Amino acid sequence: MRWREFESKVPTAQSQQAQAARKNVATGLLLALFGAIAFSGKAIIVKLAYRHGVDAVTLIMYRMLFALPIFAVMAWWASRGKPPLSRRDWLGVAGLGVTGYYLASFLDFAGLAYISASLERLILYLNPTLVMMLGWVLYGRSIRWGQALGMAISYCGVVLVFGLEARLQGADAAWGALLVFLSAVSYAIYLVYSGEMVKRIGSLRLVGLATTVACLCCLLQFVLLRPLSAAVVAPEVIWLSVLNATLCTAAPVLMVMMAIERIGAGMAAQTGMVGPLSTILMGVWILGEPFTLWVAAGTALVIAGIFVFTRNSRQPVR
Repeated sequence: MRWREFESKVPTAQSQQAQAARKNVATGLLLALFGAIAFSGKAIIVKLAYRHGVDAVTLIMYRMLFALPIFAVMAWWASRGKPPLSRRDWLGVAGLGVTGYYLASFLDFAGLAYISASLERLILYLNPTLVMMLGWVLYGRSIRWGQALGMAISYCGVVLVFGLEARLQGADAAWGALLVFLSAVSYAIYLVYSGEMVKRIGSLRLVGLATTVACLCCLLQFVLLRPLSAAVVAPEVIWLSVLNATLCTAAPVLMVMMAIERIGAGMAAQTGMVGPLSTILMGVWILGEPFTLWVAAGTALVIAGIFVFTRNSRQPVR
């Protein structure tokens, strides 16, 4: 009798493993949550920096200047003990760095000069649908009716919020929305073509090398398009750029990658749905952006549409 009581109090190996698994999932969810919130803060920091008279070319130069050492170390760390890249791989890394990080980031920064942080985040959140459409155009992949329904719902939400901004800001809103949409398309191209590279060289190595290429492109762009005197900016721009490079760029990249290792890409993506909400809340709180019924309804439609889209994307084809 005593032995049975003692045995019931001692945790079994299975219970310990289950407890460790639950702890691992909880850690993964927290990493994905904080990563999504940190990513969403980028638009807020950019909008704050624009208040100090800086332009997109200079602002992204400073962001990438401070991020360059971090990504260079990441690339070096991921490349340790591995064979050198072939010429074909280097060309692939360069192309993905230009489309996925340089062009996508610059177009995003440029668009934020004309539209609100809320609309910018909703447009970027359409990225999974753009990846699906590129797969249909380039590879003839089929689109399920459920995916098409989710896409229709999410795009209706963006149109709703865009209509409000277009009424308030006119042509500037259309131009800004177009730039941010092209940013989303550019990053979708990166996602479509990066799959093969990830299999060959690994995700961390690819991210480190591609972002290093993007940082160098942004520095070169500034040298070619602006006089060196343009680098003299308000101190607030410098500190905001440091925050952008660390808290809203390097840190969330690492957090999301660690989250995917623990809970998988699907659950990490679902947790990332807090991104648009956190951007809108920070926009209202920090930037003083209006929160209207139109914005609330548009946001709800976008999140609901992407949820429907991703749910149907995970279901096996019958």
